[in-house]
Amino acid sequence: MVDEREKIGLIAGNGQFPLRVLQSAQMQGLRVVVAAIREETFPAIDSCGYPVHWLGLGELGKLVRLFRREGVGKAIMAGQVKHVQIFGSSLPDLTMMRMLAGLKNRNTDALIGGVSRILGEAGITVVDSTMLLKPHLAPEGILTGRGLSSAEKENVAYGRPIANKIALMDIGQTIVVRDRAVVAVEAMEGTDSVIRRAGELANRDRLTVIKVSKPGQDMRFDIPVVGLTTIETMIGSGATALVIDAGRTIIFDREEMLESADSRGIAVVVFPPIL
Repeated sequence: MVDEREKIGLIAGNGQFPLRVLQSAQMQGLRVVVAAIREETFPAIDSCGYPVHWLGLGELGKLVRLFRREGVGKAIMAGQVKHVQIFGSSLPDLTMMRMLAGLKNRNTDALIGGVSRILGEAGITVVDSTMLLKPHLAPEGILTGRGLSSAEKENVAYGRPIANKIALMDIGQTIVVRDRAVVAVEAMEGTDSVIRRAGELANRDRLTVIKVSKPGQDMRFDIPVVGLTTIETMIGSGATALVIDAGRTIIFDREEMLESADSRGIAVVVFPPIL
């Protein structure tokens, strides 16, 4: 539960995730300060009804100072930050340099965990990123008019354990399978990009998209997200089925997404996470 007297800091990445968090916060009358990432966050966030402060990806010290000045005690990380950005032109400030220097690896868990640690040292607790979005978490079962075909079931039986291992190694959350063979694996490019790449490699035909959460998923960050755009990308890439994890995957625009999937005969099926 969130105390409406508390002030929440939202670290906003790209996509609809941060916008939906703010919509929910408004409905609950919560106080929010938004830190928008200049390289990632959608400009529409400026119209969210909350104060928005734009920061560069490398300005971790500025983020800490902003939240402390605003009296933020809890922070939510919402929306993807493409991790390839760490190799981009954004210059890290001293706080970010100190955080990066203390990391053995620069994978997702290490990077976001490092930011969380720096915020914690400043008295700011990073909390469950789905805290305000529980109704959007995927329920177990078949969500579309049809379930998996026999060929898609074979792809899933083959692919989900592989996807789970890749997620465990913090490489990516999504793989695309055809005829019990992995066509493409997500790394830094994001789900939609890996689906498009798989379509190009497999002639846009008979692809099964498998998206998983990490074993022991930390619900504070890097939560799997799907939505209408996912289905539209699948349609353009020849994918016929989407498999995701129950309770650990956020579905945005669920009604529109499933309507679009049904119109093209795409199956959307939700399995219990592999623990």
